[in-house]
Amino acid sequence: MSGATVLVSVTEAGKTYGDHCALQSIDWQVKEGDWWGVVGPNGSGKSTLLQLIAGTESLSEGQISIEGRDIGSYSRKDLSRMIAVLQQDGLPAISYPVRDVVEMGRYPYQNWLGRESADGARVVDRVLEELGLTELADRPLDSLSGGQRQRVALAKVMAQEPRLLLLDEPTTFLDIKYQLQFMELLAAWQQKSNITIVAVLHDLNLAALFCDHILALREGCVAGKGTPHSLMTKEQIHEVFRVKPAMVPHPDHAVPQLLLRRDKY
Repeated sequence: MSGATVLVSVTEAGKTYGDHCALQSIDWQVKEGDWWGVVGPNGSGKSTLLQLIAGTESLSEGQISIEGRDIGSYSRKDLSRMIAVLQQDGLPAISYPVRDVVEMGRYPYQNWLGRESADGARVVDRVLEELGLTELADRPLDSLSGGQRQRVALAKVMAQEPRLLLLDEPTTFLDIKYQLQFMELLAAWQQKSNITIVAVLHDLNLAALFCDHILALREGCVAGKGTPHSLMTKEQIHEVFRVKPAMVPHPDHAVPQLLLRRDKY
């Protein structure tokens, strides 16, 4: 989105754990309203990068800025009003009612007594309605299917009303129907609110279908960044993942899609 405000700026960012370098020299910008997919092999630093942007891990070197301010200058509560995080396992199968779980997303707006204005209840009602969860509002979370629980997890972060949503492999434990449903719900939310999304994804075809931009990591370094058309090439996929794919255009959307080749013995 040309002309859009830079929401996240990552400059020469690095993270080490003891002798292990998880990330090094990451330079990257995310503009308001962007949808980035972050891809790469296991251990390439994808989740570490999300944790650094969320402020749950500290940098070993470099800088991350949110709206031009160093991330370290924000309080935890200030960050939670701007940034929501959804992990791959969504929510644990607890016995809390769905409404109570979604209301947890309003925590950043509560005062020290745990109270909030009536606006919070209206936000929760609206989110439950938008995600088709109103009829499930009184059901305990642990009585729902995995796909329904992931919808509740999305409702919780929607109720948080963030400007930036960080997703760490959000479709990993879903079958293909619920993977597509989840991504379509994200797309509808983004179109309505212009929320900025950064999603770590294993499925490159989903990334190409839904993301405007892709950041590819390998061994803690940037291996490429650009549009799905520029990143989803046979050469780039081989460089990042060490496989030789067949690439075909999607019949409806023309974005590149990956087919796996079997090794010949």
